[in-house]
Amino acid sequence: MPRSEPERVSRLRGWSRLPERSRGDCANGRNALWAELRALPLSLTVGGLLVGILVSVALLSLVWTPHDPIAVSVGERLLPPGTDGYLLGTDRLGRDVLSQIMAGARNSLRVGVVSTVAALIPGVAVGLAAAGSGPFWQSALSRITDVGVALPGIVIALVLATVMGPGTTTVIVAIVIGFLPIVARVTIGPAKQILARDYVEAAFAYGRTRPYVLVRHVLPNIGPFIIVQASVMVAVAILIEAALSYLGVGAQIRTSSWGRSLNEAQPLIDVAPLLMVFPGAAIMLAVLGFNLLGDGLRTILDPQQQRVEVPRA
Repeated sequence: MPRSEPERVSRLRGWSRLPERSRGDCANGRNALWAELRALPLSLTVGGLLVGILVSVALLSLVWTPHDPIAVSVGERLLPPGTDGYLLGTDRLGRDVLSQIMAGARNSLRVGVVSTVAALIPGVAVGLAAAGSGPFWQSALSRITDVGVALPGIVIALVLATVMGPGTTTVIVAIVIGFLPIVARVTIGPAKQILARDYVEAAFAYGRTRPYVLVRHVLPNIGPFIIVQASVMVAVAILIEAALSYLGVGAQIRTSSWGRSLNEAQPLIDVAPLLMVFPGAAIMLAVLGFNLLGDGLRTILDPQQQRVEVPRA
């Protein structure tokens, strides 16, 4: 049915006002988003930025690097940073330093995430089992974890390298063995605190089994603690991987590693000191990023860390 002229004019006027309202809504939305971002802890913002850069570089290295990170070119060895085609220069074998840093980010991130996840799952399970068991088993598991914590990780890695041979797999296994008792030990305390809550006692009175209570009530409540712990563990794993690769136990010649780059650059510190600066800075920023991220997550997820503002009279 054809509309009259006044109706068409009215609809056109209505449509003309929509963009103004939309712009106002968008502005309000941006202001609200900016306010929420400003309310975030600085450690979370900086840590998230550093971790985001690390993850982006690691993913980019899967599909592109300026040069092959393990390709040897003796004729272009020890080129200074800023050389045409080599932004960070080359090492003693003519390999591109920037490509090695990018590929090393991928290796460090893989070792950190895989070893953390592999240690968290059984470690949290053992900690929950110890917290939910009787006094005898709690004491026995606590003593076992104490022995595991007392074992030096470097010695474990050296023993595994003798048995399994040096390599990334050896580093991951050594880190998992070192992390397992630590995760179990730090899980027992928070789990026991949750088990002492009234609603957990009510669940037992209702007839719920102990495994059900541990999985349904305890595990979700210690989830924020586990997330924060995982972030710190990734940082520690990256540092351990770099240290073991520096000692020759970790990544070998065909795998780029920040720690091995430090080892190879050490004899050239008088000739090309920047060869040690670049991988060292990468390790520092990666570890700092995950530590700051964990600190920020702790501030947000732990109610005891949140500041309570007292209204002024």
